[in-house]
Amino acid sequence: MSDRAGHSERNKMRGKTAMKMNGARILVEELIHQGVRVVFGYPGGAVLDIYNELYLASDRIGHVLAAHEQGAAHAADGYARASGKTGVVLATSGPGATNLVTGIANAYLDSVPMVAITGNVAVNSLGKDSFQEVDIVGITQPVVKHNFMVRDIKDLQKTIIEAFEIANSGRKGPVLIDIPKNVQSAEYEYIEDLKVPSVVKKPRKSECGSIDEVVEMIKKAKKPFIYAGGGVVAAGAQKEVLELSKRVDAAIGLSMMGITSVPASYPLNLGMCGMHGKYPSIKAQSECDLLLAVGVRFSDRATGDLNEYTKKCMTVHIDIDRAEIGKNVSPDVSLWGDVKEILAKILEELPEERHPEWVSELEGYKNEMILPAPKPYGPEAIIEEVHRHCTEDTVVATDVGQHQMWTMQFYPFEKPHTLLTSGGLGTMGYGLGAAIGGCIAARGRRTVLFTGDGSFGMNLNEMATAVSQELPITIVLFDNDVLGMVRQWQTIFYDCHYSQTILDRKTDFPALAKAFGADGYAVYTMEDLQKALDAADKSQGPVLIDCHIDMDEKVLPMIPPGRSIKDMIVEG
Repeated sequence: MSDRAGHSERNKMRGKTAMKMNGARILVEELIHQGVRVVFGYPGGAVLDIYNELYLASDRIGHVLAAHEQGAAHAADGYARASGKTGVVLATSGPGATNLVTGIANAYLDSVPMVAITGNVAVNSLGKDSFQEVDIVGITQPVVKHNFMVRDIKDLQKTIIEAFEIANSGRKGPVLIDIPKNVQSAEYEYIEDLKVPSVVKKPRKSECGSIDEVVEMIKKAKKPFIYAGGGVVAAGAQKEVLELSKRVDAAIGLSMMGITSVPASYPLNLGMCGMHGKYPSIKAQSECDLLLAVGVRFSDRATGDLNEYTKKCMTVHIDIDRAEIGKNVSPDVSLWGDVKEILAKILEELPEERHPEWVSELEGYKNEMILPAPKPYGPEAIIEEVHRHCTEDTVVATDVGQHQMWTMQFYPFEKPHTLLTSGGLGTMGYGLGAAIGGCIAARGRRTVLFTGDGSFGMNLNEMATAVSQELPITIVLFDNDVLGMVRQWQTIFYDCHYSQTILDRKTDFPALAKAFGADGYAVYTMEDLQKALDAADKSQGPVLIDCHIDMDEKVLPMIPPGRSIKDMIVEG
């Protein structure tokens, strides 16, 4: 649906250096110039000028209409993670803008590049309690890298360029641009390829620490351990981490954000560390003599008891964000800068060092049977069966809860940008929106969402979006009639006082999926699951697979908060 006359005028314009146009059109033209392929959003009065320009430019930039602004923000987040590009979300003023806040905060805590654009009342109406007026700049201040209120049309194009630079520089994250209605309708010159001075500070060489010192520490180590995080994925440093491990027989443990930084099939990849990590990874980290932390923030869920965490080892912390160094763990040596560049410099100087005894010790950890054998039909078996229907390129999203941890433990990720999950904020309801964005980034390839009956209920209205966009998303819902992770904590730490965690809602999820226009299947056995997955593989749209599981299933192992491997729980 396009205005062909409008398109003709715009095509002529692109050959010129500058052309006068309204602010809404300047925004859309600059988004296109920044390489934006799709915007996620929801219209309203304060952004009608922008939506009019999106309509006229619909052959050059797409738009996905979400069911709710929070879902749109999560979709932009998922799109950014899966594509490696900047996600863009658009909302009107007032409730439209405030509905974005959880999605913006989620992107901030997981370092996801996003530009959030909101409309607002005209400048001369600001501060007068106008209809749908909120101070979204003030509200989002703690959860963005930066935000802008564009009060003058002359600053609009420059602000957009700066926003994209900030979102993608250093430790990536969300930036918000608030544009009053009168700025959207005012006219000014749009300059194609406008050059704007950089607003980003880059590390000086003297602030990047001593590469030689780190190389010497690695050479002396007998039990090296690389702790790889989301910063590895963001920097595209997977190759360097893998080469470092191969060169010195370093074990690799992963943060949740770093799960896709090393192929699961690599023998020295021991899996996720931390509270609900895999035993070999937790054990190896506790026994190493050198901890090389790359692109991590040392979350409390990963470290546990800080007095025990680095008790036996020297620590090197490499990170793009200087504020993270020494914040939670004080390293012996730190290197601040681009982790890909720093690792490349280390590899230039580092000779090969073999540690067969360490490798043998690691194999022993992998062979230790500390957990109960998996059930024929249970979380591990379900995830493994789903994986058999996927490829290395399949994008997998999760919500938050037990199913998220089971996915980290049992799904073997092989490639970067294939996992979409909420780490820092732990946002229930994140998954479906993220899966929508991820599926669009994957250009319509079959995408998988692991969710739970609690999380799915938070934003299930985005099923309407998945159906309207005809997105092939397989939704695997772990249905245990409880808030599983909270109930697990109540079982272990609160004497089984199950306060408000038994759902007992009797929701028929397959029927609900069908009401939205999707397919839905109830699953009670592995045979049921196989049939449902076969049907999903043949479907052109979203399919919900409602997997009924025992409410007493646990995520194990589990290290209680603030404790260490010595306190690990291995039985339900």
